Amino acid sequence: MSKVVRREDDFLNRRNELKNLSDKELKERFWKLANKIVDPLVDLAKNNTSPSIERSVLLRMGFSSIEIKQIVDKVIDLDLMKKGAGHVVYFISSKLGIPIRQAGMELVEGKHIDLLKEKF
Repeated sequence: MSKVVRREDDFLNRRNELKNLSDKELKERFWKLANKIVDPLVDLAKNNTSPSIERSVLLRMGFSSIEIKQIVDKVIDLDLMKKGAGHVVYFISSKLGIPIRQAGMELVEGKHIDLLKEKF
C-alpha cells in the first residue's frame, strides 16, 4: 500500500497575501489570474485548427456535409488549412461581395485561387 503524504496546512500564510485586499481588488486579482491561466488555451485556439473543426464551422455557415468535404479538401490542397476553411470562404465572400454559399461553391470549382494566393 502507498503511504499517504500529508500536506502541511499553510492556509494562514497564504491568507496573509489576500486579507488586506478589498472585494474589488480580490475580484481584479481573480480575473488577472484566470486570464493568465486561459491565455495558452486561447493562443492554441487562435493558431491551430483541424479538418473536423473546419467542417463544423462550415456546417454552421450553411453548407451540406457533402459540400463541406469538398471545401475542406480544396483548402487542404491549397495549403490554407492553417488559415481555416471558414475564414477562407468568408474572405472570398466579403472581398467579392457575394453570398457565403456561392463563395464556397466557387472555391470548390477552382475559382478565386489567385485572390487567395494574393492574400495568404
